[in-house]
Amino acid sequence: MHCIFCSVQKGVLKMRLSLDLLTYRIITNMASSSDVHVRICGQEIIKYDLEIKALIQDIRECCGPQAVLMDLNSTVKEKFSQLRQRIQDMEQMAKEQDRETDKQAILSETEGHRKQLLSNQMAWRKANLACKLAIDNLEKDELLQGGDSVRQRKATKESLVQTSSDITESLMSVSRMMAQQVQQSEETIGTLASSSRTVQETNEEFKAMTGTIHLGRKLILKYNRRELTDKLLIFLALALFLATVLYILKKRLFPFI
Repeated sequence: MHCIFCSVQKGVLKMRLSLDLLTYRIITNMASSSDVHVRICGQEIIKYDLEIKALIQDIRECCGPQAVLMDLNSTVKEKFSQLRQRIQDMEQMAKEQDRETDKQAILSETEGHRKQLLSNQMAWRKANLACKLAIDNLEKDELLQGGDSVRQRKATKESLVQTSSDITESLMSVSRMMAQQVQQSEETIGTLASSSRTVQETNEEFKAMTGTIHLGRKLILKYNRRELTDKLLIFLALALFLATVLYILKKRLFPFI
């Protein structure tokens, strides 16, 4: 029993350290967001996560009776439902973000919450198994002392089997939800890839238009220079023509000069 107690204490210590680290990380990430609703949603997720961890610790330390364990498991189910709903709300808020960086940051935070939810599910199941072991040991002690009840122990085992089945079903539900999330992520990646190709094609078109504009500019400058040369040649030809006419008039009108 002492070894089990030491193991439980170590597990609690590790869980608290990881919880502190997760809380710090979540608060730091959420503080960078300007969306008040997202921050409030994140705070509620942290609150439900802490409440679930506290309830799991209570289950781990519970030694019976069976009614107490059932009440704790019922409360844990309710908290999981609330936590799952808030995670879905945060995911919806992420999709409504205008900036892609904010959207990806919130989606990454949501994914972290989903992983933490799965971790809590596993811890919940282990806590129930530990509680079952403690109740069984207590019943064995009572049996040795002559105060056991075979029927009550059978009912306890059946209830624990039912609880384990409920937990398994909940884990399967979370697994299906994660599969849907992965599918949505793949669709998002496909959309981003299509948008990237469109942007690249537009960029190529802009480059082609830029080349055409530079070529047109060179042609215009060339034509301007040619126009200036043509004007100068016309002026020289006109001057030569006038000089020739004056020379002919001079010879016709004033031949003696």
